[in-house]
Amino acid sequence: MPIRFHKNAKEFHLYNNSISYIIKILENGQPGQVYFGRRLTDREDFGYLVEYARRDMAPYPFEGRSDFSLEHLKQEYPTFGSGDMRYPAFELEREDGSRVVDFRYKSYEIYKGKKKLEGLPAVYVESEEEADTLELVLEDELIHTQIVLSYTIFRDHPVITRHAKFLCEHPEGITLLNCMSGCLDLPDKEYAMVELAGSWLRERHPHSRRLGYGIQGVYSMRGCSSQQFNPFLMLKRPNADENSGEVLGFSLIYSGDFLAQVEVDNFDVTRIVMGIHPNEFRWYLKKGESFQTPEMVLVHSVNGMNGMSQTLHTLYRTRLARGVWRDRVRPILINNWEATYF
Repeated sequence: MPIRFHKNAKEFHLYNNSISYIIKILENGQPGQVYFGRRLTDREDFGYLVEYARRDMAPYPFEGRSDFSLEHLKQEYPTFGSGDMRYPAFELEREDGSRVVDFRYKSYEIYKGKKKLEGLPAVYVESEEEADTLELVLEDELIHTQIVLSYTIFRDHPVITRHAKFLCEHPEGITLLNCMSGCLDLPDKEYAMVELAGSWLRERHPHSRRLGYGIQGVYSMRGCSSQQFNPFLMLKRPNADENSGEVLGFSLIYSGDFLAQVEVDNFDVTRIVMGIHPNEFRWYLKKGESFQTPEMVLVHSVNGMNGMSQTLHTLYRTRLARGVWRDRVRPILINNWEATYF
């Protein structure tokens, strides 16, 4: 269950017995998304998995490099105003109204275990041997602000957890307008999206639809995660069923306004973002203050929808639930409050 840093290739490989997650620091200093899926044998360079291509009408930041454009590269935490026209993972505003930023890789830390999230519920570990964590520090030197991207991989689960933390040292402060917990870019769109929708007394009904171009997703702006939609999405391959096939699960550990969104661009790249809903969200950070996003949980299953579901059940029952009743039989057999009180 190690996390490897390949210095020459500037790549991070998070893996256990089931899955691999690979990040590469791109030529412009931003972290690129290389791979998330079934376990790969570790090697010194996974650069062959990065898709560089010349595409007309795309913005190219480097003179003489017509194959490098953020509009078409897969990224870990894409920003607004960078030439990437897809939905960003975050957006902030400076004191002069400018929203253009340039966060680049500064440093990293790898350690055993998993830290607590300040003021928020999150998956935890009871032993440092259960998980390893990677923290990537991105910095915009002009506005004296850092973003810490945290990734935790678990020894016994095909799971990656993600969250982001913003640290402001700008004398005038900054205002966060959008800050997703995580973003994942996938190389194709051959998935069906499954959501859990419903209403009072008929919550959590699964609904499936094939991914199409543009944006699809679920959200809540009710101040709670709501009976209408759950902060959860599933992407499954066309041949996936209950017990076989590739399935990806995305869950947000948060009970407030949320956005869970899938976007397919004009070259069939699929982008998933999940986090606090940006509508009516504005968070001002003074110098020395920080903001912590909720935790996003990513699951990869080759055993169909049931494999993904059982992974989340086990993880949340044993490493999200807390207290003396976590592993004990409940003293109440049937909670029939409607029949008793109404």
